[in-house]
Amino acid sequence: MTSLNRRDCLRKLAASLGGVSLAAGPAFNPFAAAAGGKRAKKSVAAVITVYFPNSHADVLLTKILEGWNHDGGPGPDLTLASMYVDQFPKRDMARAMSEKHGVPIFETIEQAVTVGSDAIPVDGVIVIGEHGNYPWNEKEQHLYPRRRFFEETTDTFAKYGRVVPVFHDKHPGPEWKDTKWMYDRARAMKVPFMAGSSLPVSFREPDLSIPMGCDLEGAVGIGYSGLDVYGFHALECWQSFVERRRGAEQGVKSVQYIEGPAMWQVLEDGRVSPELFEAALAATPRRGDLDPREDPRSALMLFEYVDGFVGALFMLQTVSRSAVAVKLKGESEPRACHFAERAEPRYPHFAYLLKAIERMMHTGEPTYPVERTILTAGILDRALTSRHEGGKKLDTPELQIAYQPVDYPHAPNPDLLQPW
Repeated sequence: MTSLNRRDCLRKLAASLGGVSLAAGPAFNPFAAAAGGKRAKKSVAAVITVYFPNSHADVLLTKILEGWNHDGGPGPDLTLASMYVDQFPKRDMARAMSEKHGVPIFETIEQAVTVGSDAIPVDGVIVIGEHGNYPWNEKEQHLYPRRRFFEETTDTFAKYGRVVPVFHDKHPGPEWKDTKWMYDRARAMKVPFMAGSSLPVSFREPDLSIPMGCDLEGAVGIGYSGLDVYGFHALECWQSFVERRRGAEQGVKSVQYIEGPAMWQVLEDGRVSPELFEAALAATPRRGDLDPREDPRSALMLFEYVDGFVGALFMLQTVSRSAVAVKLKGESEPRACHFAERAEPRYPHFAYLLKAIERMMHTGEPTYPVERTILTAGILDRALTSRHEGGKKLDTPELQIAYQPVDYPHAPNPDLLQPW
C-alpha cells in the first residue's frame, strides 16, 4: 500500500459508502432514488497496467475520482476503493492520484480486490489491461497481461467466497486461447462479466442507428491504424450494427485475411458490395488524397457468419476513423456513419462507456452481452492468424457464439451529468 494503512483504508472506504454495510445485500434498483433523493454509490477496485495522462486508466478512473470532465464536478455514482498498478512509467499518475484522493495502491491484485482485508468489500472490479511496456508475439498481438489480471481477480473471488461484477476494458485475451479461458471461467464461476470498446457507445457522425430485428441486406466496415490495437475497435463498431439483424447472433463460421490486389477483387466480383464500400468510405474522414486501392498498407478481414451474412472490414491507413455502412431491405440507399473519438471534454465517449459500467455495478448484471466482445476478439485473433499463415481461409467452429443483443443507446449530445 502507499500512504494509507489497512485500518485507514477501510475507514475511508466505509465513509465513502455512507456507512452502509460492506456485506452483499439485496439487488439495487438503479432507477429508484436512494434515501434523501440520492442513491448510495458503489465501490470498485481497479486492476490496471499503467495510469498516465490520456491513458485508458485516466479517461475512466479519473472520471470516478474527479467527475465526468475531470474538473471536480459531478461524476458517476461510483467510488474508487483501491488500485493495483502493474507498471509505473515516467509520466505515471497513479501515485499522485492515490495521494490526492486517498486511494491505496496495493502490491498484489488480491490485496486490491480485498482492499487489504480478509473479505471482498467492493461492489465490482474494473480491469484495464491497455498501454504499458509488454511484448508482442509473431502475429503482432500486444501481449498485455489481461488473462493474468482476470485469473488473479477471480482466484480472489474463489478464495474469499464472493463474486462481484467485472468490467474488462477492450477485449479479453488478446490471444484466442486466453479469451476463451476467461469467458469460460466467468461462466463457470457465474461472474457478471462485461467487456468492450468505448466506440460502439460513442458519438456517430451523422447520428445513426438501425432497428432491432431488421432485414439487413449487407454491411461494410472500415477501420484504421494497427490491426491489433484498432482492428478490435472497428470490429466492435461493426458488430454493434450487424448484431441487430433479424434472427439475433449465431456466430461466425470462417475468417480470412486478404491484402494486395486480391482484397479489391472481392468488390469487383460482387462478394462485397462496392456501393456499401464507397458509402462507408465517404462517411470516413480522410488522411490526404491517396486512394486506398493504391496504398500497399490496406488490408481486408473477410468473414462469414453462420446464417450466411458476409462480414467485410477494410483496414485502411488513408482514413482517420472507423465507419460502417449498411443496407436495409426495402431501402434504395445505404446508411453510413463514422464513430467519433472526441478529445474534449476529456474523451466524452469514455464517459458513455463508464455509464454502462456504472449500470452494471449497480444492477449486478452486464449492461450488454460480453459475447459481442468475445466474438469480435475471436474474429480479430483468427484474422491475424490467417495473416500469419499467408492469408489462409480458416474455419472457425469455435466462433459459433450465439447471443441476444441488447438495445443499449449510443452517445447523442446530452448533458453528461444527466442520470441514465
